[in-house]
Parts: sequence; structure tokens; C-alpha cells
Amino acid sequence: MEQRGPIKSNYGLDKHGIGAARTVFWNLEAPALYEEAVRRNEGMIAPGGSFVVETGEYTGRSPKDKFIVDEPSSTKDIWWGSVNQRISEENYRKVREKIIAYYKDRDLFVQDVHAGADRDYRLNVRVVTQTAWHALFTRNMFLTPTAGDAANFAPDFTILHAPGVNVDPKTDGTRSDICILLNFGTREVLITGTWYAGEIKKSVFSILNYLLPAKGVMPMHCSANVGKNGDAAIFFGLSGTGKTTLSADGSRTLVGDDEHGWSPNGIFNFEGGCYAKAIKLSAEAEPEIYATTHRFGTVLENVVIDPVTRQMDFDSDALTENTRVSYPIDFIPNISETLTSAHPRHIVMLTADAFGVLPPISKMTADQAMYHFLSGYTARVAGTERGVTEPEATFSTCFGAPFMPRHPTVYAKLLGDLIAKHKTNCWLVNTGWTGGKYGVGTRMKIAHTRSMLRAALDGKLDTVQYAPDPNFGLLVPATCPDVPENVLNPKNTWADKSAYDTTAQSVARMFEKNFKEFEPQVGDSVKKAAIKPAA
Repeated sequence: MEQRGPIKSNYGLDKHGIGAARTVFWNLEAPALYEEAVRRNEGMIAPGGSFVVETGEYTGRSPKDKFIVDEPSSTKDIWWGSVNQRISEENYRKVREKIIAYYKDRDLFVQDVHAGADRDYRLNVRVVTQTAWHALFTRNMFLTPTAGDAANFAPDFTILHAPGVNVDPKTDGTRSDICILLNFGTREVLITGTWYAGEIKKSVFSILNYLLPAKGVMPMHCSANVGKNGDAAIFFGLSGTGKTTLSADGSRTLVGDDEHGWSPNGIFNFEGGCYAKAIKLSAEAEPEIYATTHRFGTVLENVVIDPVTRQMDFDSDALTENTRVSYPIDFIPNISETLTSAHPRHIVMLTADAFGVLPPISKMTADQAMYHFLSGYTARVAGTERGVTEPEATFSTCFGAPFMPRHPTVYAKLLGDLIAKHKTNCWLVNTGWTGGKYGVGTRMKIAHTRSMLRAALDGKLDTVQYAPDPNFGLLVPATCPDVPENVLNPKNTWADKSAYDTTAQSVARMFEKNFKEFEPQVGDSVKKAAIKPAA
């Protein structure tokens, strides 16, 4: 087995039972990975130097094909169900044997990386893959060790990535011919059958979501930034709520846009890169992200490119609507050098309420914050292909249910304890509709949302009067700089006040129904903070 690369770890692949590969490329940097990827026809180079790839049949995550191995060290701590599906140790071994056999006489690429900017809580992750571009993606998304650390690198968790392997549901216990298997006993992840790179990223997030709570660290699906005075803020939110857009404020320094931990030391980014959606990307709307698509080292996933002119078409969804761009975080200006901050002074939970009944900004108690964190609410506009125009409520607990191996109340309690300890201000911000539900009202003006957020983060809402919302119990400010007063109370923006009352009570009942599964595990104070529909 030939070994190549600038820094080979003393912890060899033989430790993983991999001993018959043809050539192993250790920790290649971007230029060498480009050369290998081009030589293997893995993609094309676009103007400016980005590398464009296609992932074939699977252009997004496959949550129904993700399993956790039912093994003694972790089984009692897993929130088993439709999100965290069981697979036996025996079937795990079968899949692993297929991967090891597949690796025989093939070229392999190894990237040894860190997950977590806080050195006290970072995870050493080894990714073994069959493609140069997945190695480049890994290098983009995580933190690369120093030369000394790389030579003595010993993985805490290993991802055996073999997209060329297909499994058999009849013999391997999987749902289809692909699988993502997490084994907390052997500290390994197996990924087969899918070339979509996001499975690597989210597998690491799932690992950290399991490991860190036991150390008193809160893992979070959120963005984070910090003001000039060191005042940090974190932003929770599901896709489409503005998590990335609103945290990218020119007056504040970005810590990260997607995954963070809250440790005794403060906030820290899990990653060293960004994995942004690229559909409809433009230089006018998102100039900083757009600029990365024309840089050497960036990976463009399923973005349509003309094979002759090499021009990229970001408006095309011919391959998928889930087009992606992966780049090192330092490709974006105004980034924290350490990717860390002090403990957050503010927590912002974002929702895009297409029913148009939640206040555009409201203050929450710690108990209300736990309630809304467990709820993870947003409301998406239903597909209109068949004329359906009614909004649809979406609840994703902890704002990231697919990546939470433990019961949601574990994370909620940890968050509540941290809020109480650090006296963190909590806000709910509705970036959705105002003046009526989707089809009647209009989308909240981004200028108003930014003004409200800046007022909250700058302390300008500390001295204003508040009144409780009659349907949701949230404290709504009476005034806010640069925002018309009638905008702050959602009912005032509706022409049909009776329709507002009916819709608000209906949404409150949706909250109440969704929260019933958490009531047995939460304390009385959180139950009392729960939404009670008006009579």
C-alpha cells in the first residue's frame, strides 16, 4: 500500500482494519486534491477556479436511510423513534465488511480534521473516502490541524465514506440500497450509496449532539455573531427563516452560520467552513457568498454548468433545487479569527410564520424560550403546483430534530440552565407574514426586522413598555426605533380583526397539540409557559 501526502498520521489505516488499499493520499491540500479530482474526471473547473460536481440520484440528505447502531454503551441514551432508527450490531458489521472489501486495491483519500473551535471540547475526526472532491469538501468544512497535531493525530471518530457501495435491505437490514450508520460504541460512521456531501457534515453534527451534552456543553443548530463590545448573540431557525441572512450584519462579527456549541468557555463554531444554498444566488442579493463561487478551493454541488463555456447557471434547478456551495469560512469577510465568542447576551429564535399571527418581535422568559425551543416552529407556504395556497405548520424540535440523538428535553434543560446562569435575553422574531396569512398579507419587511433586531441587541428595547400577546403570552414591545408602532402588534396590521383572532387561536392550538409529547418530561414552569388558546 503506497502512502502519499504532506503529513501522514502515525495512527495508520491498519488501526481501522484497512490494509489492502492501492494508494492512500494523506491530508492533501486543495491544489493536489484538484489535480487528483481532475485526473479522475470527478468534476469540472469553473471560471474563477471553483470545482463543480454532480451527485447523481441523491441530491440531498436521506433521513430515512440514517440509522443508529443499537449497542450497549449508548442505547439507553438514544431517543429512539422515527428520527433515530435502530440497526443491529450484526448488520452494522455486514455493511462495514462490504466497505473494507470495496476499499481493497482502490485509491483512498484521508483527511484528519477537527470539529470544534474550542480546544477543550473539539473532536478529532478522520474521513476516509474514495474521491478527491469529498476530501476537499471535508477540508473546507472543518478545521485543519497544525503540522505537529496532524502527525500525532488519533481520531476520536472515523467516517468510512464509500458512496460506490450499495447495500442490500434484505441482508443488511437497511431501508434501501444506501445507508448512513452511526455507531457510538466503535465511534464510527459508515456512509454508502450516496454521493451527496452533506451526509458527511451532518454526521459530524449528529455525533457532537450526542457526545457534548454529557460534558455540559450545549450543541446548537444556530448562527452566531458578536458586537463591537463583545456582546454575542445566537440565532436559531429552520430553513427559510433568515438565520444566515440576519446573522450576517456588517456591524457585527460573524462567528459562524450553522452549528455551534455553548461551553463553559462561551460560544464556539463546530466548523471551519460554510455549506450555503446556491439556488437563485446572485451578486446583487448575496455578494459575499456569490464571490466565493468564483474562487479556487470552493466546491459547487449540483450547480448547472455549461460544459463548453463553463458558465454557471445558479437559477437552474435542472439537477435539484438543493444546489450547494462549500467554502472555507475565511472566504467571507468580517469573520471571527478564533470562531469563538463570550457567552451570549442574546438568544434569537426565528420563525417564518406564514399564518401572519406571531408578533414580529417579542421578549420571552427562560421558560417560554424552552417551550419555543422544544417546539421549533415555522410555517412554510404549501406547494402551489395544484393550486394549494394555505400555509403549513412545521415543528422541528430544537430547530434540528433530524440531528438530535438524545431526547429533546435533554437539550432544552441544558439550554434553560445556561440561560438562567448567564441571564441571557431571549427573543422570538417572526420573519414571515404580516397583515394576514400568506395570500392575503405581505412578507415582513427585512428593513423592519433588521431594525428590531438591532434595537434588541443594542439594548434599545430594555426600557420600553411591553404588553403580553393575548394568544401566545409573549411580551410585545410598544415601540421600537425605526419601526412603525402598528407593525409591532400583529392584530393591528390585519384589516379583518375577527379573522386574525380565529387564525391566532388556530395556530395556538397547533402549538398545544405538538407540545403534548414533551409535557411529561418538562417542569411545571415550562408547562405554565405553554400556549393556551383564548376561549
